[in-house]
Amino acid sequence: MTQRLKYPIGIQSFPKIREGNYVYVDKTADIYNLVTYGAESVFLSRPRRFGKSLLVSTLKAYFEGRKELFEGLEISKLETKWEQHPVMVISLAGFKGETVETLQEYLDVLLKEYEKEYNVKVDATSPGPRLISIIKTMHQIAGQKPVVLIDEYDSPLLNVIDDTPLLDKIRNALQAFYAPLKDLGEILRFIFITGITKFSQVSIFSTLNNIDNVSLFDECSSICGITVEEMMSQMEPGVEALAETYGISLENAVEKLKEYYDGYKFSENSPEILNPFSLVKCFQWKKFKEYWFESGTPSYLRKMLKKYKIKPSNIGGFEARATDFDTPTESLTNIVPLLYQSGYLTIKGYDPLSEKYFLDIPNKEVRVGLMDQMLPNYIMDPGMTRNEIADMISLISAGKIKESLASLKQFFASVPYCDNINYEGHWQQMLYVVFSLFGAYADVEVRTKDGRVDMAMVYKNTLYLWEIKIDSDAKIALRQIQEKNYALRFQRLDLPIVKIGINFSTKDRTIIDYRTSTLPKK
Repeated sequence: MTQRLKYPIGIQSFPKIREGNYVYVDKTADIYNLVTYGAESVFLSRPRRFGKSLLVSTLKAYFEGRKELFEGLEISKLETKWEQHPVMVISLAGFKGETVETLQEYLDVLLKEYEKEYNVKVDATSPGPRLISIIKTMHQIAGQKPVVLIDEYDSPLLNVIDDTPLLDKIRNALQAFYAPLKDLGEILRFIFITGITKFSQVSIFSTLNNIDNVSLFDECSSICGITVEEMMSQMEPGVEALAETYGISLENAVEKLKEYYDGYKFSENSPEILNPFSLVKCFQWKKFKEYWFESGTPSYLRKMLKKYKIKPSNIGGFEARATDFDTPTESLTNIVPLLYQSGYLTIKGYDPLSEKYFLDIPNKEVRVGLMDQMLPNYIMDPGMTRNEIADMISLISAGKIKESLASLKQFFASVPYCDNINYEGHWQQMLYVVFSLFGAYADVEVRTKDGRVDMAMVYKNTLYLWEIKIDSDAKIALRQIQEKNYALRFQRLDLPIVKIGINFSTKDRTIIDYRTSTLPKK
Protein backbone atom coordinates (compact mmCIF):
# COMPACT_ATOMS: atom_id res chain seq x y z
CA MET A 1 0.00 0.00 0.00
CA THR A 2 1.28 3.48 -0.87
CA GLN A 3 2.71 5.49 2.01
CA ARG A 4 0.24 8.15 3.18
CA LEU A 5 1.60 11.63 3.80
CA LYS A 6 0.13 14.38 5.98
CA TYR A 7 -0.65 17.41 3.86
CA PRO A 8 -0.84 20.88 5.41
CA ILE A 9 -4.27 21.84 4.04
CA GLY A 10 -4.86 25.44 5.03
CA ILE A 11 -1.85 25.46 7.38
CA GLN A 12 0.45 28.44 6.85
CA SER A 13 2.43 28.10 10.09
CA PHE A 14 5.96 26.75 9.59
CA PRO A 15 6.30 25.60 13.23
CA LYS A 16 2.96 23.77 13.08
CA ILE A 17 3.94 22.01 9.84
CA ARG A 18 7.30 20.93 11.20
CA GLU A 19 6.09 19.93 14.66
CA GLY A 20 3.07 18.13 13.22
CA ASN A 21 5.13 16.13 10.70
CA TYR A 22 3.24 17.55 7.74
CA VAL A 23 4.78 17.60 4.28
CA TYR A 24 7.14 20.55 3.91
CA VAL A 25 8.81 21.09 0.55
CA ASP A 26 12.24 22.39 1.50
CA LYS A 27 12.74 26.00 0.41
CA THR A 28 15.26 26.89 3.08
CA ALA A 29 18.30 27.13 0.80
CA ASP A 30 16.45 29.79 -1.22
CA ILE A 31 15.47 31.53 2.01
CA TYR A 32 19.08 31.56 3.24
CA ASN A 33 20.23 33.08 -0.05
CA LEU A 34 17.48 35.70 0.16
CA VAL A 35 18.38 36.94 3.64
CA THR A 36 22.15 36.88 3.16
CA TYR A 37 22.68 38.37 -0.31
CA GLY A 38 22.82 41.94 0.95
CA ALA A 39 19.44 43.67 0.57
CA GLU A 40 17.86 44.93 3.78
CA SER A 41 14.39 45.66 2.34
CA VAL A 42 12.88 43.10 -0.06
CA PHE A 43 9.57 42.93 -1.94
CA LEU A 44 8.22 39.69 -3.48
CA SER A 45 5.08 39.50 -5.59
CA ARG A 46 3.33 36.15 -6.05
CA PRO A 47 -0.27 35.06 -6.79
CA ARG A 48 -2.68 34.28 -3.96
CA ARG A 49 -2.36 30.92 -2.21
CA PHE A 50 1.16 30.44 -3.53
CA GLY A 51 2.83 30.08 -0.15
CA LYS A 52 3.64 33.71 0.66
CA SER A 53 2.25 33.47 4.20
CA LEU A 54 4.13 30.20 4.80
CA LEU A 55 7.29 31.91 3.56
CA VAL A 56 6.72 34.74 6.05
CA SER A 57 6.17 32.22 8.86
CA THR A 58 9.39 30.40 7.88
CA LEU A 59 11.34 33.66 7.88
CA LYS A 60 9.95 34.46 11.32
CA ALA A 61 11.13 31.11 12.70
CA TYR A 62 14.55 31.59 11.09
CA PHE A 63 15.12 35.09 12.46
CA GLU A 64 13.94 33.99 15.90
CA GLY A 65 16.76 31.44 15.80
CA ARG A 66 14.53 28.39 16.17
CA LYS A 67 17.22 26.04 14.95
CA GLU A 68 15.37 22.90 16.03
CA LEU A 69 12.61 23.50 13.49
CA PHE A 70 15.12 23.42 10.63
CA GLU A 71 16.87 20.17 11.47
CA GLY A 72 17.33 18.04 8.37
CA LEU A 73 16.58 20.94 6.02
CA GLU A 74 19.09 22.53 3.64
CA ILE A 75 19.53 25.65 5.72
CA SER A 76 20.91 23.57 8.61
CA LYS A 77 23.98 22.97 6.43
CA LEU A 78 24.38 26.66 5.61
CA GLU A 79 23.61 28.65 8.75
CA THR A 80 26.11 28.60 11.61
CA LYS A 81 25.14 31.58 13.80
CA TRP A 82 21.37 31.22 14.40
CA GLU A 83 21.02 34.70 15.89
CA GLN A 84 17.81 35.50 17.72
CA HIS A 85 16.08 38.66 16.49
CA PRO A 86 12.75 40.06 17.67
CA VAL A 87 10.28 39.71 14.80
CA MET A 88 7.15 41.74 14.04
CA VAL A 89 4.68 40.32 11.56
CA ILE A 90 2.20 42.74 9.99
CA SER A 91 -0.28 40.58 8.12
CA LEU A 92 -3.04 42.27 6.16
CA ALA A 93 -4.12 39.00 4.55
CA GLY A 94 -7.23 38.81 6.71
CA PHE A 95 -8.37 42.38 6.17
CA LYS A 96 -11.70 42.47 4.32
CA GLY A 97 -12.82 46.02 5.05
CA GLU A 98 -13.30 48.81 2.55
CA THR A 99 -12.91 51.98 4.61
CA VAL A 100 -10.09 53.86 6.30
CA GLU A 101 -11.89 53.42 9.62
CA THR A 102 -11.97 49.61 9.39
CA LEU A 103 -8.32 49.62 8.36
CA GLN A 104 -7.39 51.72 11.40
CA GLU A 105 -9.35 49.33 13.64
CA TYR A 106 -7.54 46.35 12.11
CA LEU A 107 -4.14 47.95 12.67
CA ASP A 108 -5.14 48.90 16.20
CA VAL A 109 -5.83 45.26 17.10
CA LEU A 110 -2.54 44.14 15.54
CA LEU A 111 -0.49 46.81 17.36
CA LYS A 112 -2.13 46.17 20.71
CA GLU A 113 -0.86 42.58 20.65
CA TYR A 114 2.77 43.77 20.37
CA GLU A 115 2.25 46.61 22.85
CA LYS A 116 1.00 44.09 25.38
CA GLU A 117 3.79 41.56 24.63
CA TYR A 118 6.57 44.14 25.05
CA ASN A 119 4.82 46.29 27.67
CA VAL A 120 4.95 49.35 25.46
CA LYS A 121 3.56 52.54 26.95
CA VAL A 122 1.11 54.06 24.46
CA ASP A 123 1.47 57.81 24.16
CA ALA A 124 0.13 58.12 20.61
CA THR A 125 -3.10 57.01 18.93
CA SER A 126 -1.95 56.99 15.30
CA PRO A 127 -0.64 53.64 13.97
CA GLY A 128 2.64 55.09 12.62
CA PRO A 129 4.00 56.53 15.89
CA ARG A 130 2.84 53.43 17.75
CA LEU A 131 4.82 51.30 15.28
CA ILE A 132 7.93 53.36 16.12
CA SER A 133 7.47 52.78 19.86
CA ILE A 134 7.02 49.03 19.43
CA ILE A 135 10.09 48.51 17.23
CA LYS A 136 12.33 50.69 19.46
CA THR A 137 11.17 48.77 22.52
CA MET A 138 11.80 45.42 20.79
CA HIS A 139 15.33 46.58 20.01
CA GLN A 140 16.02 47.78 23.55
CA ILE A 141 14.71 44.62 25.22
CA ALA A 142 16.29 42.08 22.86
CA GLY A 143 19.56 43.86 22.23
CA GLN A 144 19.28 42.69 18.62
CA LYS A 145 17.99 44.41 15.50
CA PRO A 146 14.27 43.70 14.92
CA VAL A 147 12.88 42.16 11.72
CA VAL A 148 9.64 43.39 10.14
CA LEU A 149 7.66 41.02 7.90
CA ILE A 150 4.69 42.52 6.02
CA ASP A 151 2.37 39.94 4.49
CA GLU A 152 -0.17 40.79 1.74
CA TYR A 153 0.46 44.52 2.04
CA ASP A 154 -1.90 45.23 -0.86
CA SER A 155 -5.02 43.49 0.47
CA PRO A 156 -6.71 46.74 1.61
CA LEU A 157 -5.95 48.34 -1.75
CA LEU A 158 -7.29 45.47 -3.84
CA ASN A 159 -10.55 45.61 -1.93
CA VAL A 160 -11.24 49.08 -3.36
CA ILE A 161 -9.35 48.91 -6.64
CA ASP A 162 -12.34 50.17 -8.65
CA ASP A 163 -13.01 53.18 -6.37
CA THR A 164 -10.28 55.74 -7.07
CA PRO A 165 -11.16 58.27 -4.30
CA LEU A 166 -11.32 55.53 -1.66
CA LEU A 167 -8.19 53.89 -3.05
CA ASP A 168 -6.33 57.17 -2.53
CA LYS A 169 -7.53 57.39 1.08
CA ILE A 170 -6.53 53.80 1.88
CA ARG A 171 -3.16 54.31 0.21
CA ASN A 172 -2.51 57.47 2.24
CA ALA A 173 -3.42 55.67 5.47
CA LEU A 174 -1.02 52.83 4.68
CA GLN A 175 1.72 55.27 3.70
CA ALA A 176 1.38 57.03 7.05
CA PHE A 177 1.59 53.67 8.83
CA TYR A 178 4.71 52.44 7.00
CA ALA A 179 6.48 55.83 6.95
CA PRO A 180 8.44 55.27 10.20
CA LEU A 181 10.24 52.23 8.81
CA LYS A 182 12.77 54.36 6.94
CA ASP A 183 13.73 56.33 10.03
CA LEU A 184 14.19 53.04 11.89
CA GLY A 185 16.44 51.60 9.20
CA GLU A 186 19.60 51.70 11.31
CA ILE A 187 18.10 49.50 14.02
CA LEU A 188 16.28 47.08 11.67
CA ARG A 189 17.91 43.84 10.49
CA PHE A 190 15.52 43.03 7.62
CA ILE A 191 12.22 44.12 6.07
CA PHE A 192 10.32 41.67 3.89
CA ILE A 193 7.12 42.61 2.06
CA THR A 194 4.79 40.31 0.12
CA GLY A 195 1.80 41.08 -2.05
CA ILE A 196 0.00 40.09 -5.20
CA THR A 197 0.28 43.31 -7.14
CA LYS A 198 2.67 46.20 -7.51
CA PHE A 199 1.20 49.46 -6.30
CA SER A 200 3.28 52.58 -6.72
CA GLN A 201 6.39 52.42 -4.59
CA VAL A 202 6.28 56.21 -4.47
CA SER A 203 2.84 56.30 -2.91
CA ILE A 204 2.97 53.30 -0.59
CA PHE A 205 6.58 52.84 0.46
CA SER A 206 7.83 56.27 -0.53
CA THR A 207 10.03 56.34 2.55
CA LEU A 208 11.56 52.96 1.75
CA ASN A 209 13.42 54.05 -1.36
CA ASN A 210 15.83 51.12 -1.16
CA ILE A 211 13.31 48.29 -1.55
CA ASP A 212 14.70 45.51 -3.74
CA ASN A 213 11.94 43.98 -5.86
CA VAL A 214 13.07 40.36 -6.33
CA SER A 215 9.84 39.17 -7.99
CA LEU A 216 11.54 38.54 -11.36
CA PHE A 217 14.91 37.34 -10.02
CA ASP A 218 15.99 33.89 -11.23
CA GLU A 219 17.36 33.19 -7.74
CA CYS A 220 13.90 33.67 -6.21
CA SER A 221 11.85 32.10 -8.98
CA SER A 222 11.04 28.91 -7.07
CA ILE A 223 10.96 30.26 -3.52
CA CYS A 224 7.17 29.90 -3.61
CA GLY A 225 5.44 26.99 -5.36
CA ILE A 226 6.69 23.48 -6.11
CA THR A 227 8.79 22.26 -9.02
CA VAL A 228 8.25 18.85 -10.63
CA GLU A 229 11.63 17.75 -9.26
CA GLU A 230 10.61 18.75 -5.73
CA MET A 231 7.29 16.99 -6.13
CA MET A 232 8.94 13.75 -7.19
CA SER A 233 11.74 13.86 -4.61
CA GLN A 234 9.63 14.95 -1.62
CA MET A 235 6.01 14.07 -2.46
CA GLU A 236 6.22 10.98 -4.66
CA PRO A 237 3.86 8.91 -2.44
CA GLY A 238 1.14 11.43 -3.28
CA VAL A 239 1.71 10.94 -6.99
CA GLU A 240 1.67 7.15 -6.53
CA ALA A 241 -1.62 7.26 -4.60
CA LEU A 242 -3.18 9.43 -7.30
CA ALA A 243 -2.01 7.02 -10.00
CA GLU A 244 -3.53 4.10 -8.10
CA THR A 245 -6.84 5.93 -7.71
CA TYR A 246 -7.12 6.66 -11.43
CA GLY A 247 -5.62 3.36 -12.55
CA ILE A 248 -2.89 5.04 -14.56
CA SER A 249 0.90 4.84 -14.59
CA LEU A 250 3.08 7.06 -12.45
CA GLU A 251 4.30 8.82 -15.59
CA ASN A 252 0.73 9.54 -16.74
CA ALA A 253 -0.16 10.86 -13.30
CA VAL A 254 2.78 13.26 -13.45
CA GLU A 255 1.73 14.47 -16.91
CA LYS A 256 -1.84 15.03 -15.75
CA LEU A 257 -0.62 16.95 -12.68
CA LYS A 258 1.48 19.12 -14.96
CA GLU A 259 -1.47 19.67 -17.30
CA TYR A 260 -3.66 20.86 -14.43
CA TYR A 261 -1.35 22.70 -12.06
CA ASP A 262 2.09 23.28 -13.62
CA GLY A 263 3.36 25.89 -16.05
CA TYR A 264 4.05 28.92 -13.87
CA LYS A 265 7.35 30.73 -14.47
CA PHE A 266 8.42 33.77 -12.47
CA SER A 267 11.55 34.80 -14.35
CA GLU A 268 13.11 34.22 -17.76
CA ASN A 269 15.15 31.25 -16.47
CA SER A 270 12.64 29.97 -13.94
CA PRO A 271 11.82 26.28 -13.75
CA GLU A 272 8.14 25.53 -14.27
CA ILE A 273 6.26 25.77 -10.97
CA LEU A 274 3.19 23.86 -9.81
CA ASN A 275 0.49 25.66 -7.84
CA PRO A 276 1.19 24.43 -4.26
CA PHE A 277 -2.35 24.93 -2.97
CA SER A 278 -3.98 22.92 -5.76
CA LEU A 279 -1.29 20.25 -5.76
CA VAL A 280 -1.65 19.55 -2.04
CA LYS A 281 -5.46 19.51 -2.31
CA CYS A 282 -5.25 17.11 -5.24
CA PHE A 283 -3.03 14.75 -3.25
CA GLN A 284 -5.28 15.02 -0.20
CA TRP A 285 -8.52 14.21 -2.03
CA LYS A 286 -6.99 12.17 -4.88
CA LYS A 287 -9.02 14.04 -7.46
CA PHE A 288 -8.18 16.45 -10.27
CA LYS A 289 -10.22 19.62 -9.82
CA GLU A 290 -9.89 23.40 -10.10
CA TYR A 291 -9.09 23.87 -6.40
CA TRP A 292 -7.49 27.30 -6.80
CA PHE A 293 -10.69 28.81 -8.17
CA GLU A 294 -12.91 26.86 -5.78
CA SER A 295 -11.09 28.60 -2.93
CA GLY A 296 -12.53 31.88 -4.14
CA THR A 297 -12.01 34.26 -7.03
CA PRO A 298 -10.85 37.72 -5.93
CA SER A 299 -13.48 40.37 -6.51
CA TYR A 300 -10.85 42.66 -8.01
CA LEU A 301 -10.38 40.22 -10.91
CA ARG A 302 -14.04 40.42 -11.88
CA LYS A 303 -13.95 44.20 -11.55
CA MET A 304 -10.88 44.59 -13.73
CA LEU A 305 -12.02 42.12 -16.39
CA LYS A 306 -15.21 44.15 -16.67
CA LYS A 307 -13.35 47.47 -16.65
CA TYR A 308 -11.07 46.50 -19.52
CA LYS A 309 -13.84 44.65 -21.43
CA ILE A 310 -11.68 41.58 -21.94
CA LYS A 311 -12.92 38.93 -24.38
CA PRO A 312 -12.32 35.34 -23.25
CA SER A 313 -10.37 34.46 -26.38
CA ASN A 314 -8.08 37.46 -25.88
CA ILE A 315 -6.64 36.23 -22.58
CA GLY A 316 -3.22 34.90 -23.42
CA GLY A 317 -0.63 35.29 -26.13
CA PHE A 318 0.63 38.63 -24.79
CA GLU A 319 4.03 40.25 -25.01
CA ALA A 320 5.47 42.39 -22.23
CA ARG A 321 8.69 44.03 -21.09
CA ALA A 322 10.12 43.98 -17.59
CA THR A 323 8.92 47.57 -17.07
CA ASP A 324 5.35 46.41 -17.72
CA PHE A 325 5.52 44.06 -14.73
CA ASP A 326 6.65 47.00 -12.61
CA THR A 327 3.77 49.26 -13.67
CA PRO A 328 1.90 50.44 -10.56
CA THR A 329 -1.55 48.88 -10.42
CA GLU A 330 -3.26 52.25 -10.06
CA SER A 331 -1.53 53.43 -13.27
CA LEU A 332 -2.40 50.48 -15.51
CA THR A 333 -3.49 51.17 -19.08
CA ASN A 334 -4.24 47.48 -19.74
CA ILE A 335 -4.94 44.42 -17.64
CA VAL A 336 -1.88 42.33 -18.63
CA PRO A 337 0.39 43.17 -15.64
CA LEU A 338 -2.45 42.50 -13.20
CA LEU A 339 -3.31 39.17 -14.84
CA TYR A 340 0.34 38.17 -14.59
CA GLN A 341 0.80 39.27 -11.00
CA SER A 342 -2.43 37.53 -10.00
CA GLY A 343 -1.39 34.22 -11.59
CA TYR A 344 -3.81 34.12 -14.54
CA LEU A 345 -0.96 34.63 -16.97
CA THR A 346 2.61 33.45 -16.64
CA ILE A 347 5.92 33.71 -18.46
CA LYS A 348 6.14 31.18 -21.28
CA GLY A 349 9.20 32.53 -23.04
CA TYR A 350 11.76 35.31 -23.15
CA ASP A 351 13.67 36.91 -26.01
CA PRO A 352 16.93 38.47 -24.74
CA LEU A 353 17.42 40.45 -27.95
CA SER A 354 14.14 42.33 -27.74
CA GLU A 355 13.94 41.88 -23.95
CA LYS A 356 10.34 40.75 -24.36
CA TYR A 357 8.49 38.26 -22.21
CA PHE A 358 5.80 36.07 -23.78
CA LEU A 359 2.82 35.49 -21.51
CA ASP A 360 0.04 32.93 -21.62
CA ILE A 361 -2.40 31.04 -19.39
CA PRO A 362 -0.30 28.62 -17.30
CA ASN A 363 -2.44 25.47 -17.19
CA LYS A 364 -5.82 23.78 -17.49
CA GLU A 365 -6.94 24.74 -13.99
CA VAL A 366 -6.54 28.45 -14.69
CA ARG A 367 -8.02 28.24 -18.19
CA VAL A 368 -11.13 26.42 -16.98
CA GLY A 369 -11.47 28.66 -13.93
CA LEU A 370 -11.21 31.84 -15.97
CA MET A 371 -13.82 30.66 -18.45
CA ASP A 372 -16.13 29.77 -15.56
CA GLN A 373 -15.79 33.33 -14.31
CA MET A 374 -16.57 34.77 -17.74
CA LEU A 375 -19.57 32.56 -18.53
CA PRO A 376 -22.01 34.95 -16.76
CA ASN A 377 -21.10 37.57 -19.38
CA TYR A 378 -22.85 35.37 -21.95
CA ILE A 379 -25.40 33.37 -19.97
CA MET A 380 -27.28 35.00 -17.12
CA ASP A 381 -27.78 31.82 -15.10
CA PRO A 382 -24.58 29.77 -15.54
CA GLY A 383 -25.35 27.63 -12.50
CA MET A 384 -27.83 25.56 -14.50
CA THR A 385 -25.51 24.97 -17.43
CA ARG A 386 -22.62 22.80 -16.26
CA ASN A 387 -24.33 19.40 -16.51
CA GLU A 388 -25.86 20.25 -19.87
CA ILE A 389 -22.51 21.32 -21.26
CA ALA A 390 -20.93 18.13 -19.87
CA ASP A 391 -23.53 16.00 -21.68
CA MET A 392 -22.80 17.78 -24.93
CA ILE A 393 -19.03 17.34 -24.49
CA SER A 394 -19.58 13.63 -23.83
CA LEU A 395 -21.33 13.32 -27.18
CA ILE A 396 -18.43 15.06 -28.93
CA SER A 397 -15.98 12.72 -27.18
CA ALA A 398 -17.94 9.76 -28.50
CA GLY A 399 -17.74 11.12 -32.05
CA LYS A 400 -21.47 11.90 -32.15
CA ILE A 401 -21.10 15.32 -33.72
CA LYS A 402 -24.66 15.83 -34.96
CA GLU A 403 -26.11 14.65 -31.66
CA SER A 404 -23.84 17.05 -29.78
CA LEU A 405 -24.92 19.94 -32.02
CA ALA A 406 -28.56 19.03 -31.43
CA SER A 407 -27.79 19.13 -27.71
CA LEU A 408 -26.04 22.47 -28.14
CA LYS A 409 -29.08 23.83 -29.97
CA GLN A 410 -31.37 22.69 -27.18
CA PHE A 411 -29.03 24.09 -24.57
CA PHE A 412 -28.89 27.54 -26.16
CA ALA A 413 -32.67 27.59 -26.47
CA SER A 414 -33.17 26.80 -22.79
CA VAL A 415 -30.99 29.39 -21.06
CA PRO A 416 -31.52 33.13 -20.51
CA TYR A 417 -28.97 35.30 -22.28
CA CYS A 418 -27.24 38.56 -21.75
CA ASP A 419 -27.47 41.26 -24.40
CA ASN A 420 -25.54 41.62 -27.68
CA ILE A 421 -26.68 38.44 -29.42
CA ASN A 422 -27.04 39.97 -32.86
CA TYR A 423 -23.43 39.70 -33.95
CA GLU A 424 -21.19 36.73 -34.59
CA GLY A 425 -18.61 37.74 -32.02
CA HIS A 426 -21.03 37.13 -29.13
CA TRP A 427 -21.75 33.54 -30.19
CA GLN A 428 -18.11 32.99 -31.10
CA GLN A 429 -16.95 34.02 -27.62
CA MET A 430 -19.68 32.02 -25.93
CA LEU A 431 -18.68 28.86 -27.82
CA TYR A 432 -15.07 29.56 -26.87
CA VAL A 433 -16.02 29.75 -23.18
CA VAL A 434 -18.26 26.67 -23.27
CA PHE A 435 -15.64 24.42 -24.83
CA SER A 436 -12.74 25.82 -22.80
CA LEU A 437 -14.63 24.90 -19.63
CA PHE A 438 -14.02 21.26 -20.46
CA GLY A 439 -10.41 21.46 -21.46
CA ALA A 440 -10.72 22.01 -25.20
CA TYR A 441 -8.02 24.24 -26.70
CA ALA A 442 -9.60 26.77 -29.00
CA ASP A 443 -8.63 29.89 -30.91
CA VAL A 444 -10.83 32.38 -32.71
CA GLU A 445 -10.39 34.32 -35.94
CA VAL A 446 -7.56 32.03 -37.00
CA ARG A 447 -5.80 33.28 -40.12
CA THR A 448 -5.53 31.00 -43.13
CA LYS A 449 -4.30 31.64 -46.68
CA ASP A 450 -7.76 32.64 -47.91
CA GLY A 451 -9.38 34.14 -44.85
CA ARG A 452 -10.13 33.56 -41.19
CA VAL A 453 -11.93 30.63 -39.66
CA ASP A 454 -14.24 31.71 -36.84
CA MET A 455 -12.98 29.10 -34.38
CA ALA A 456 -10.47 26.25 -34.47
CA MET A 457 -10.71 23.80 -31.60
CA VAL A 458 -8.70 20.72 -30.63
CA TYR A 459 -10.40 18.19 -28.38
CA LYS A 460 -9.64 14.51 -27.82
CA ASN A 461 -7.18 14.37 -30.75
CA THR A 462 -9.64 15.83 -33.24
CA LEU A 463 -9.60 19.27 -34.85
CA TYR A 464 -12.91 21.11 -35.22
CA LEU A 465 -13.27 24.06 -37.60
CA TRP A 466 -16.31 26.25 -36.86
CA GLU A 467 -17.89 28.84 -39.12
CA ILE A 468 -20.73 30.92 -37.64
CA LYS A 469 -23.53 32.73 -39.45
CA ILE A 470 -26.33 34.91 -38.06
CA ASP A 471 -29.82 34.76 -39.58
CA SER A 472 -28.37 33.07 -42.65
CA ASP A 473 -27.87 29.40 -43.59
CA ALA A 474 -25.61 26.67 -42.17
CA LYS A 475 -25.01 25.41 -45.72
CA ILE A 476 -23.38 28.74 -46.54
CA ALA A 477 -21.20 28.49 -43.43
CA LEU A 478 -20.00 24.96 -44.29
CA ARG A 479 -19.48 25.89 -47.92
CA GLN A 480 -17.23 28.76 -46.83
CA ILE A 481 -14.97 26.36 -44.88
CA GLN A 482 -14.73 24.08 -47.90
CA GLU A 483 -14.36 26.67 -50.66
CA LYS A 484 -11.69 28.63 -48.79
CA ASN A 485 -9.97 25.37 -47.84
CA TYR A 486 -9.49 26.40 -44.21
CA ALA A 487 -8.43 22.83 -43.37
CA LEU A 488 -5.24 23.15 -45.46
CA ARG A 489 -3.45 25.21 -42.80
CA PHE A 490 -3.98 22.50 -40.17
CA GLN A 491 -3.06 19.39 -42.13
CA ARG A 492 0.40 19.24 -40.54
CA LEU A 493 -1.30 18.49 -37.21
CA ASP A 494 -2.11 15.07 -38.69
CA LEU A 495 -5.51 14.96 -36.96
CA PRO A 496 -8.96 14.08 -38.26
CA ILE A 497 -10.80 17.31 -39.06
CA VAL A 498 -14.50 18.00 -38.49
CA LYS A 499 -15.92 21.01 -40.34
CA ILE A 500 -18.96 22.59 -38.70
CA GLY A 501 -21.20 25.30 -40.09
CA ILE A 502 -23.82 26.69 -37.73
CA ASN A 503 -26.49 29.33 -38.17
CA PHE A 504 -27.86 31.30 -35.20
CA SER A 505 -31.24 33.01 -35.18
CA THR A 506 -31.57 36.30 -33.31
CA LYS A 507 -35.33 35.72 -33.20
CA ASP A 508 -35.17 32.20 -31.79
CA ARG A 509 -31.99 33.02 -29.79
CA THR A 510 -30.40 29.69 -30.63
CA ILE A 511 -28.97 27.56 -33.42
CA ILE A 512 -31.60 26.92 -36.08
CA ASP A 513 -29.56 24.73 -38.41
CA TYR A 514 -26.12 23.16 -38.71
CA ARG A 515 -24.09 21.16 -41.20
CA THR A 516 -20.98 19.01 -40.72
CA SER A 517 -18.35 17.34 -42.85
CA THR A 518 -15.51 15.09 -41.68
CA LEU A 519 -12.05 14.87 -43.19
CA PRO A 520 -10.38 11.67 -41.91
CA LYS A 521 -6.80 11.59 -40.72
CA LYS A 522 -4.44 10.78 -43.59
